[in-house]
Amino acid sequence: MTDDSLRSIELTRIGPARFKATNARGGETFFGTGGEDPDFTPVELLLAAIAGCSALDVEAITHKRTTSTTFEVHAEGHKVRDDLGNHMTGLRVSFDVRFPDGPEGDAARDRVQAAIEMSRDRLCSVSRTVQLGEEVVYDPVSRP
Repeated sequence: MTDDSLRSIELTRIGPARFKATNARGGETFFGTGGEDPDFTPVELLLAAIAGCSALDVEAITHKRTTSTTFEVHAEGHKVRDDLGNHMTGLRVSFDVRFPDGPEGDAARDRVQAAIEMSRDRLCSVSRTVQLGEEVVYDPVSRP
């Protein structure tokens, strides 16, 4: 793999059951266990990543024709515990994308379903990783 393929984040504990993730560009997001604080849980971040990845794909394809008047994406799934351990089932992404009247809007409307399918089947690296499955390697604890 080339260096330009590497993506990474750094994670820092900022309080009890609260963490800050920082990307290489300095962007930050916060997460925790839910409950009283408004931070996303890791499962909610996964849903946001799936929806966000596909939203960016669909927007890039359809907005070549015109800008949408509505662009909303809903992602959901069930967090279950069974013989396989904790995992998500029933992952579903729903789009509500609308375009203005006229030829440009018609052209975008004609492409939106194909754009969603391209994202699902080929483009969105987040959902594709979930669909294909990829081993996650946990390195041993480093000790000074």
